[in-house]
Amino acid sequence: MTKWLAALAGLTALRLLVAAAAPLAPDEAYYWVWSRALAPGYLDHPPMIALWIAAGTALAGDSALGVRLLGPIGAAIGSVMLFDAGRRLFDARAGLAAALLLNATLLLGIGAVTATPDTPLLLFWTASLWAAARAEAGGDGRWWLLVGLFAGGALLSKYTAALLGIGLVLWLLLHPAARGWLRTPWPWTGGGLALLCFAPVIAWNAAHGWASFAKQGGRAADAAGWAPRYLGELLGSQLGLATPLVFVLCVAGSVLAARRLREARFALLAALILPGAVLFLWQASGDRVQGNWPAILYPAAALAAGALAAPWQRWVMPAAALGFAITGLASLQASLAPFALPRRYDPTLIRTGGFEALAAAIAARGPAFVAGDDYALISRLAFSLPPRVAVYAIGARWDLFELPRAAPAGEGLFIRSARRGETRPDGLFAEIGDGAVMVRARGGIEAERYGTWRVTAPAGAMAVLPRRR
Repeated sequence: MTKWLAALAGLTALRLLVAAAAPLAPDEAYYWVWSRALAPGYLDHPPMIALWIAAGTALAGDSALGVRLLGPIGAAIGSVMLFDAGRRLFDARAGLAAALLLNATLLLGIGAVTATPDTPLLLFWTASLWAAARAEAGGDGRWWLLVGLFAGGALLSKYTAALLGIGLVLWLLLHPAARGWLRTPWPWTGGGLALLCFAPVIAWNAAHGWASFAKQGGRAADAAGWAPRYLGELLGSQLGLATPLVFVLCVAGSVLAARRLREARFALLAALILPGAVLFLWQASGDRVQGNWPAILYPAAALAAGALAAPWQRWVMPAAALGFAITGLASLQASLAPFALPRRYDPTLIRTGGFEALAAAIAARGPAFVAGDDYALISRLAFSLPPRVAVYAIGARWDLFELPRAAPAGEGLFIRSARRGETRPDGLFAEIGDGAVMVRARGGIEAERYGTWRVTAPAGAMAVLPRRR
């Protein structure tokens, strides 16, 4: 156990180094903007990631490490909880295998050093599973209070945490041994605590026209017809993000849990895997499922994989070794970019490469302000541009933020990705000069092109984005 904890501490230290060295992605900068305008809700997600970033930057400053600080620490805490859950439900070997397999995935390995809503979601989901395992294995109903609190934290992270509640309710209703809990006050009280945690998000949505619920709920409604290519994309993304051998073991573990539903411990794991798996497969039958969405299924799937029979167990170490090797290479490329890979083969270039150089090139043109209507891009520039250059964001989503609004003064620069056609910002500014193209690149390899225009006399007030302190 001591050796395992030492290895986990070393892995956490490496993740903190990567978190400090790898440039921020635009979405991470967008969530950093959230942390400077704290609220009970946002258009895209609940507020937990904003709270995490606010805490991290309070400790480590407005830096990449500050933005991501709680991610590696949360992954370490979740790993200990997953080990203990496996030890309680099965044995120490199963718990160790589960923690090892989950840490070997790109989903956790890269997710732990990336500040997105999935980062706190995975911790709180795992913590809720851990508390439920403690309740099931020990028969102490007080653990349901922690189940509820952690489930509330998951709901404050991302709306897909509703699948956690659905799974737990199904287990309590359908399994004969679990139904006994319903005759006690503990799961009811835990459920009440979860809803109490989530109440501020409900109140925020009620005050803002149910904007966030409508946006995220509309995703499920998008699946229509039959489009098998999305099923292939979903399978391919999971093979890549879970890493191939870990994915196979997790699928085998999920099958084992489904075949042994009569046992309460396996039924608990199946209840936290199968409803989500069915939902994502259904969604993928008619629309794209983002590869990170099924991440919530892997803690329970990894526990089930840890309980597989001996012939499967011989694959745990090779699966973990392959997963850590893939994750290590991805982390190295994201941090130092030692490999000059073409754009189509390098997602780190697309997501994070060249933003600091782009910001420096924009500042060198001497604008009084920079404005844009791509929320992620303009947030990323707000993080990197020097304080003397004001940054303004355009778009209806910013009306939901408690940010100051003003009309930019002087001559500025409007920027828009070439993916949107490099179209002029007609209607946004009274005076628009000739356009020019700017390129974001890393090591001479192009990542993206942007159209830019000199602009003055804005048509109205715009959201003023925060700057690094």
